[in-house]
Amino acid sequence: MSASENNGASERPQVRFVTIDENNHGQRIDNFLVTFLKGVPKGKIYNLLRKGEIRVNKKRIKPDFKLSSEDTIRIAPIFLAEPSDKPVVAEGLKKEIESRIVYEDKGLIVVNKPSGLAVHGGSGLSFGLVEVIRQMRPQEKFIELVHRLDRDTSGLIMIAKKRSVLKTLHAALREKEGVQKTYHALVFGAWPKRKLQVNAPLLKNELKSGERVVKVHTDGKESLTRFKVLRNFEGYTFIECEPVTGRTHQIRVHAQFAGYSIVGDDKYSPNEANILAKSLGFKRLCLHAARLDIDYEGIKLTLEAPIEDAWKDAMAGLPTKY
Repeated sequence: MSASENNGASERPQVRFVTIDENNHGQRIDNFLVTFLKGVPKGKIYNLLRKGEIRVNKKRIKPDFKLSSEDTIRIAPIFLAEPSDKPVVAEGLKKEIESRIVYEDKGLIVVNKPSGLAVHGGSGLSFGLVEVIRQMRPQEKFIELVHRLDRDTSGLIMIAKKRSVLKTLHAALREKEGVQKTYHALVFGAWPKRKLQVNAPLLKNELKSGERVVKVHTDGKESLTRFKVLRNFEGYTFIECEPVTGRTHQIRVHAQFAGYSIVGDDKYSPNEANILAKSLGFKRLCLHAARLDIDYEGIKLTLEAPIEDAWKDAMAGLPTKY
């Protein structure tokens, strides 16, 4: 992309004009702005779009408007972080993430993300996984998330190094063909082997604090998750989860709705149960993206990442239920 700014004598923010190039062709305007306007809250971006203070080719547009090469975006005067203000990622974290790359080619990186690391900066976080990757691969002009994982969820996540790969994988996820995600989770209680799926609509609400809360509601979007029991313990079940749809917090809310909340889920699980679980060594959200089956551009991949040792060791200390 290229950008030109109006210059003035004062230090007040100025109108910005941005011309889109082929790297951002086909991208939604809201997703483009989240990346371009570093440090600006997402809610403010949507407010500017709604008020017409951000326009494309002099026209008002909606958040889902898709950009084309040579489009000109006009951005109203707002305060932006200077490039020099970008946080510097510690070398130790870069080395850890480098060691967690399970696959990389010219267009795709797959990382086994640790629990506790957000996928991107914002909402009080100076950086996330995608910013770490950008600093690790400064020669790459394009680094974008293909999908997301909750901050406390660990496991495999795809990051595109080419817009063509991003579009291909987005289409695969949307059409539910070409990408299959499989998760492992530890839940409270004895999950019935006969309960193979939860089909319940999910409605997403955003609180004034910016926190996202999801619940089963008839006004929500159609959502389906498949489940399979892997191992039974006294008071807990280790399960496999396959989200057929890709809604926010889908596995967590569907597990709760079924009556078997995920261990360590402070948002959707009872506090008393989590206090006990922490005393047994489960000090994190026990949800992990364990496997990715990817078929794109003639490449077929099956990638796996085991649960971390601390979780595995804590689970090994549980009495097995026969």
